[in-house]
Amino acid sequence: MKKLFGSLLVVSLLISCNGKKNGNMIVHGTIDGLKKGTVYLQKLRDTTLISVDSVHLKGLNTFTLTDNVKSPEIYNLTLSEKPEETISFFGEKGEITITTKLSKFTFGAKINGSKNQELLEEHQKMLKKFNNKQLDLIKEKFDAKKNKDEELLVQIEKEENNLVKRKYLYATNFAIQHAKYEVAPYIALTDLYYANIKLLDTINNSLTKKIKKSKYGLELKKFIKNIKKHEK
Repeated sequence: MKKLFGSLLVVSLLISCNGKKNGNMIVHGTIDGLKKGTVYLQKLRDTTLISVDSVHLKGLNTFTLTDNVKSPEIYNLTLSEKPEETISFFGEKGEITITTKLSKFTFGAKINGSKNQELLEEHQKMLKKFNNKQLDLIKEKFDAKKNKDEELLVQIEKEENNLVKRKYLYATNFAIQHAKYEVAPYIALTDLYYANIKLLDTINNSLTKKIKKSKYGLELKKFIKNIKKHEK
C-alpha cells in the first residue's frame, strides 16, 4: 500500500486551474520570503498525481486555492521554485490555513483548519519517537556486530522486535480511538500494511458507517479483502 503513496506514483503534467475558486475546500496560504512563483494544489487520482488548482504569484506571498472534496483525503502543496519539496496535508470541507517560509517550505509549514490533519500530526509525533529509538538500536546493533558481542546482539534484536510490536499496537489503538475520523483508515493503510491482518480487521470493524464509506475506508476494506484472498 505504501507503494501506492510512493514509488508507484506517476506524476502527471501540471494543469493550471487559475480562476477555479468555487470549491467546498478553501486553502489560504502564506509563504514568507516568496517573491514570485506558481503554487499547485495536488492530489492522487488512482496512482497519478494531478493538479486540481494553481495560482501564479508575482509580488505577493499569499494565495487561495480550492477543490471540491467528496471525502477527506491527503493533498500536496508544491511550489515551482522548489519542485523537490512538498507540503502534505489532510484536506477536507471548510477553510484550511497553511503558513510557511520559502527557506523551510516543507518542515516549517503550519496547518490549521483540518481535524484529520491535527490528529495525523499527533500520530506522527509519536511515530517519530519510535523511529528515533529504532535508529538508536540500529547503531547499537552495528557496534555489537563490530565487537562480535553475540549476547548483546541477541538482546538488541529482541528489543527491535518488541519495538515494532509496540509501534503497531500504538498505531492500532490510535486509529480505534479516532474511528469516527478518516485519519483512522489512512493510518491503517500507511503504517500497518505489514501488520497482522487481525489488527487491520480490528480497525476496520471499529470504523463508523460514515468512515467505512469514505475514500480511505473503502480502500482499507479492499486492502483487507485482497490480503485474505491471497492467504487462502
